[in-house]
Amino acid sequence: WLKPSRLTRWVSRPPISRVDGAQGCSATLLGAMMMGGQPGVYVLNRNTKREQGRKAQLTNISAGKTVASIVRTTLGPRAMLKMLLDPMGGIVMTNDGNAILREVDVTHPAAKNMIELSRAQDEEVGDGTTSVIILAGEFLGVAEPLLAKNLHPTVIVSGYMQALDDALEIMKTIAVPIDTNDPEAVREVVRGAIDTKFVSRYGNLISDLAIKATKMVCIDKPDGRKEIDLKRYAKVEKLSGGELSECVVLDGVMFNKDITHPRMRRMIKNPRVVLLDCPLEYKKGESQTNVEITKEADWEKLLQQEEDEMKKVCEDIIKVKPDLVITEKGVSDLAQHFLLKANISVIRRIRKTDNNRIARVTGASICNRTEELTEASVGSKCGLFQIKKIGDEYFTFMTECEDPKACTVILRGASRDVLNEMERNLQDAFCVARNIILEPRMLPGGGATEMELAARLKEKAKAIPGTRQFAYRAIADALEVIPRSLAHNCGADVVRVMTDLRARHAVPGGEKMGIDGNKGTVADVKALGIMDTFAVKQQTLRTSIEAAAMLLRIDDIISGISQKKRGGGGGGGAQQGEDETFGDARDG
Repeated sequence: WLKPSRLTRWVSRPPISRVDGAQGCSATLLGAMMMGGQPGVYVLNRNTKREQGRKAQLTNISAGKTVASIVRTTLGPRAMLKMLLDPMGGIVMTNDGNAILREVDVTHPAAKNMIELSRAQDEEVGDGTTSVIILAGEFLGVAEPLLAKNLHPTVIVSGYMQALDDALEIMKTIAVPIDTNDPEAVREVVRGAIDTKFVSRYGNLISDLAIKATKMVCIDKPDGRKEIDLKRYAKVEKLSGGELSECVVLDGVMFNKDITHPRMRRMIKNPRVVLLDCPLEYKKGESQTNVEITKEADWEKLLQQEEDEMKKVCEDIIKVKPDLVITEKGVSDLAQHFLLKANISVIRRIRKTDNNRIARVTGASICNRTEELTEASVGSKCGLFQIKKIGDEYFTFMTECEDPKACTVILRGASRDVLNEMERNLQDAFCVARNIILEPRMLPGGGATEMELAARLKEKAKAIPGTRQFAYRAIADALEVIPRSLAHNCGADVVRVMTDLRARHAVPGGEKMGIDGNKGTVADVKALGIMDTFAVKQQTLRTSIEAAAMLLRIDDIISGISQKKRGGGGGGGAQQGEDETFGDARDG
């Protein structure tokens, strides 16, 4: 019954061990234990791609350099913008490293890892997202010739780590403390961070908004620490239309809601505010409830009971004499009627996050049941409650609050795209302002810090024995990529500028010399007010070197397509013509 051709093919194939009836198990056991006690050999499934040793390292390096090349032109004040089309047809125009890489779809695992760096940098310190990618790409790039010289990746990594420790020490010595109580000094720093962005032409507008909002939400803890939660308590509202000069930080909050009844007051001075987290309507049954009524009087009783219940809830509220009731849930017509008679304005279905902000600015506490309302729950720190119509919509403003610990930043601009880019830049400015208040130390910007580190590390490299010196020196060379990219992006003569910079940093006292990103000339960046926060520089350097070191230590990339991804089921494998298998897959 076995034809010769079938027989040869059956015999020449190794027996396939089946796992759960899957047509291509992840590992096929080829041989049992050999006579000499050697272990069995596991061979990967045929769909698995595997890159080993030098090839894996070189593909990782090339992937890192490719990701870095995407954002390299977006560094500096003369940076280019990138236009990205998302799958839904939306357009993103930005030069923010994280925003660009978030939209780029990559498949290579090392490239995904690089993009993750930018996200981590954005969440941690909010600035330096482009620099971290450029540096990581360059640190990988300078390892290529070292690998070609047959240096072991572990030696390269240990050289990198030693350079990182030394670089962080050098940065601490050249850092300059800053007085956070001097508004001009803080503004200069924030300006330095966002001058490379789209909003730099609006002067101090964005930096002033950011500093004001950050100082407003800053809370001094009893142990001396400061807590700045911008994500939760500084809300950015984008309203299309209007003038840029109308952008403002409110000393209170604003939200897109109107009162529930047209006869309620739309403007109240010094309102007493009650915040609720419960519905002001009759409770519905948990499950479907059927009531059978035989007499009309019973129906009347039922309605009366509902009304009495609602009246009781409203009386609980009216007892504390509020002017304004805000609830996260619904408000029935009956409740509106009772509250309107007591001259109380009502706003319903407000977001939980907005309610938390209102609690911070008014001093009210959010109640879950109306029976629990007391005088202490009423907020009275708000100076003015007002509803204004902007465009087609009504917005509620609660302003003139005393010592507000939350705020709303209103951005006005011509179009949605402009507003989105302004918001991205504002988030960066927020983070810089927060970093300065939490860590009031500065470093020279404009590539000056990187050049100083490069110059000092090259000096220190001479004292390092063995082959680690090559890796240590490679970090020093790679750090020059930041000033080089700055010079390149503003159209300067790169070779001349870089030679000039190296000469300035070779002599003591040259650590303030960097590149003026607008003119492309070597200048004293401290005099120009181009400064970076210590937290950002430290995080950038640490993240990029550690990421490069991690990628260099990878010597094997295995990418197997699992059964599930291939579509599962029996018939999934029939598409591979030459890979004929026995059993379910062949029989369909």
